Amino acid sequence: MASLEVRNVSKKFGAHSALVDISLAARDGDFLVLLGPSGCGKSTLLNMIAGLEPMTAGDILIDGRVVNDLAPRDRDIAMVFQSYALYPSMNVYQNMSFGMKVRGVPRAARDAEVRRVAALLQLDALLDRRPHQLSGGQRQRVAMGRALVRNPKVFLFDEPLSNLDAKLRVEMRTELKKLHQNLGVTIVYVTHDQIEAMTLATKVVVMKGGAIQQVATPQEIYDRPANLFVAGFIGSPPMNLVRGILEEEGGRAIIRIARPDGSDVRFGIGAFRPAQSTYRAKEVLLGIRPEAIVISSGDRDTSFEARIEVIEPTGADSLAFMKLGGSEVIARLPPGRSAPGETLQLSIDAARVLLFDPASGNLLG
Repeated sequence: MASLEVRNVSKKFGAHSALVDISLAARDGDFLVLLGPSGCGKSTLLNMIAGLEPMTAGDILIDGRVVNDLAPRDRDIAMVFQSYALYPSMNVYQNMSFGMKVRGVPRAARDAEVRRVAALLQLDALLDRRPHQLSGGQRQRVAMGRALVRNPKVFLFDEPLSNLDAKLRVEMRTELKKLHQNLGVTIVYVTHDQIEAMTLATKVVVMKGGAIQQVATPQEIYDRPANLFVAGFIGSPPMNLVRGILEEEGGRAIIRIARPDGSDVRFGIGAFRPAQSTYRAKEVLLGIRPEAIVISSGDRDTSFEARIEVIEPTGADSLAFMKLGGSEVIARLPPGRSAPGETLQLSIDAARVLLFDPASGNLLG
């Protein structure tokens, strides 16, 4: 396997900038996920790594070697497409071995490699079948097998699970995770599905409008999103965002949130940090994950009252919709602990509270 580096890559289509100064790196064995909404440039970037799309500026390096001028077949990469792209007239064995046959790999070596990968992907019993005789998940495994037999330096996946039903997507995510853990391959994977990104990646690249918003591990992305876009894009339900005034009382940070009736909600969020000094007595955006809102243990200095408007039971927990000041927020509460119309005393886990600059949208230090 190999490392991958993207240095200051840009792409323009006429006057439109599809990618702006993209730099990122995947170490040998990384599972790097490019995540973002449709049109953010993630597939364009993947196609440039593959050599299918020319760059306007920048460099792409595979294993330390600049590959800008190399044709796709010379980059030692393998790509798995959303559409599988299997040859309908060939059976599974022929689809998996075709690329090696074209490159002149001896028949015995081709056979050994196909059967090794078929066993790995549980395709042994399907080698004589044609694509139309396979399920969507089986066709996806064949497409992955065709890439694996090449033993390339980098694997590229372009939304490979988007055509599968929900149950099969979960199964294939598990298979991909096992595959990566067992083989230690370097993978670059494009998706708009945050669940795929969070469950598969060793590193997530969140993109918007052709630019990188944050690069970090899935847990870092979830716990400390770099800006409001990442905060709202990651998480289901997404992070609650509430406007409030940051105040200091005796070295403690206090958030004051105005209610529509003119009264205030006030609660503490921990020690007042030096990095917050610029925002003293100013408006900030409070970021709170739904699970960080909990039923209060009785400390009224750090708690607030809220009336539950709607409950959505999910089995393992209940999503409680309520108002905090004038903003609707969602809390993830234990099942059966609350009902619509009930007023609860709630607390916010101060360690999990984030503050954002309302003008720039960036996370405060």
